[in-house]
Amino acid sequence: MQSLHSKTFYYEERSRKRTTPHTRSAQFLYLNRTCFNGLYRENLKGIFNVPIGTKDKVIFEDESFSEISSALSGATIRTADFAETIAQASNGDLVFADPPYTTAHNMNGFVKYNQNIFSWQDQIRLRDVLLEAAGRGAKIVLTNADHESIHELYGNWGAYRPIGRASVIAGKSASRSKTTEAVYVFE
Repeated sequence: MQSLHSKTFYYEERSRKRTTPHTRSAQFLYLNRTCFNGLYRENLKGIFNVPIGTKDKVIFEDESFSEISSALSGATIRTADFAETIAQASNGDLVFADPPYTTAHNMNGFVKYNQNIFSWQDQIRLRDVLLEAAGRGAKIVLTNADHESIHELYGNWGAYRPIGRASVIAGKSASRSKTTEAVYVFE
């Protein structure tokens, strides 16, 4: 796919429905690395719809798929609601939660990340299952928007730390600036 990369090929590949695990994996990697800012977004029909980006490198020089495969050989990768997965966390486990951020912090209205909108009720559900997992002894790291609504949601639970970063996802480059994210660690 890297050797075929072009604007035409990108959009043709984006519209294809790959069916085997290895071709779906290759397609995902290609699209993710060549789309706009590595963003993953679906329309309401569940179809990936991110436009082409400026990068054309799919495989990096120091990347070893054999090593990655070996590292993941003992892992189980599944698709499930976050509550179902986090409910399995117990003493000594680490849960890293990076949900779609609340949009109340900038009122941009961009809440349609995928075919199922991640609502404020989902933010509350996430908090509740994380609290339960921490109660079972799991260590929790959570990232979210550095916004008062998130601070109120998590209250004094855990250690809060703002992390500065460049905002690289915006339609216009003038809208890209320095921002912060909230990181909470619960032990």
